Amino acid sequence: MSPLAIVEVGDPVLRQRAAEVSQEELHSAEVQLLIDALIETRRAAGGAGLAAPQVGVSKRIAVVEVDEATRRRYPYKPPVPLTVIVNPVIEPLSADRLLINEGCLSVPRLRGDVERHASVRVDYFDRNGAPAEVVAEGLTAGTFQHEVDHLDGVLFLDHADPRSLATWEEFERRGMAAFLERVRRYTA
Repeated sequence: MSPLAIVEVGDPVLRQRAAEVSQEELHSAEVQLLIDALIETRRAAGGAGLAAPQVGVSKRIAVVEVDEATRRRYPYKPPVPLTVIVNPVIEPLSADRLLINEGCLSVPRLRGDVERHASVRVDYFDRNGAPAEVVAEGLTAGTFQHEVDHLDGVLFLDHADPRSLATWEEFERRGMAAFLERVRRYTA
């Protein structure tokens, strides 16, 4: 299987609330192949997560994974085992917030500061249809929120302070050090 094309900002699918996935649909060969393709596409692109709308499919499915290859691109992100989330629901676990500099595979080269909940619980179904949950903190909590936003038709640009927007190169040159200091306690 080859990685799928990632749609970019401006494609209407990125602005739609994705459709819930029924148990019957989840067990179909078509959706299982989509999940495999999401995993492969995320790994090929080097992102921390990927949602089905980002490959043009309006379904409430996303994958999150921070493996060694991802950490070469984002060395400050804590490892996250492969997690397939279907029909996720996020609940903040505290009022604490964290300012995270985010990018997106569907918004190439651009990054910006987004305020996220510092601790969340994500209730979802795994790829086999079993109910599951993950509690995430810090940068990992931000990654899950970012992916669920995609399922709601929301891009990080909608939350970002416009004055913080920068290309990846300018962020590395002018903003990375301050960002790492700000999130130091969440990068272990």
